[in-house]
Amino acid sequence: MEPVVTVGLDGSPESLAAARWAADEAGRRRLTLRLLHAWPLLVPEPTRIPAEMDQNYWARRILRNARAEIQAHHPGLSVVGSLVADDAESALVRAAAESEMTVLGSRGLLPVESYFLGAISLSVVARAERPVVLVRAETSEEGRRPARTLRRDVVVGLKLHGPCDDLLEFAFKTAAARGVTLRVVHGRSLPVDAYAPWGVDHDVTEGIARDAQKLLSQTLRPWRGRFPLVEVTDSAVLVSPAKAVVRAADGADLLVVGRRRRRAALAPRLGAVVQAAVHHARCPVAVVPHCLPMPSFPVTG
Repeated sequence: MEPVVTVGLDGSPESLAAARWAADEAGRRRLTLRLLHAWPLLVPEPTRIPAEMDQNYWARRILRNARAEIQAHHPGLSVVGSLVADDAESALVRAAAESEMTVLGSRGLLPVESYFLGAISLSVVARAERPVVLVRAETSEEGRRPARTLRRDVVVGLKLHGPCDDLLEFAFKTAAARGVTLRVVHGRSLPVDAYAPWGVDHDVTEGIARDAQKLLSQTLRPWRGRFPLVEVTDSAVLVSPAKAVVRAADGADLLVVGRRRRRAALAPRLGAVVQAAVHHARCPVAVVPHCLPMPSFPVTG
């Protein structure tokens, strides 16, 4: 199958916002945009029956309306529609495995309730083997938060332990396609020995910050070489990784965070950084799955 950007549609304002975002990204990357709507009650296409008797009428209308809007703003973009007779979660997880990225809408409660997602979006994020982007609907009603001026940059949160190639490749390619700055942020919580009876031991914290910044620079060096046209800024901050990425994303165009593909059976399906990003970041959030390092075992003779 040719490379595509897939967007899940359900007719809501959130999914239409996701479709607009996905169309922009597909255009930048010169990829086909696939509009996907899943409905378990989908029936084989009927012939020559009135619309009021067509069980697929509303499903087809969702795709038709979204396609018309997208093509009005992106006349040269390749757009395909896909109606799937399945539940939305299964259809989207399967589609994500075939897509360069999958884009889903997410809902926001303003001003103080923050950011929440439906169960389907969170489950797709947790299960997908390829990047998933969550996009909030634009809000312009009276009393809602006004539109913010974006810096037009991409922010990526980096943990610096374990593999991060998939995450950095997605972030650098996205920044390159947009022609914007990539801001790399690493958050590190202070260890117990950084605290003294009078407060924080600044000698210890300065050493931690220096070591973290050095490791961050070393990690990024080969990627700067691979993408010499991408302007990169990097910073290591001594706060929790979750807090670091949410702060860095304020006003950004896109936040990119990583998710481990394999977790222990009883561990949470989404880590603290991803949870903070998708619940509190105001910009679109891309969640990129990456592999865990292979366990090392002692060699016995």
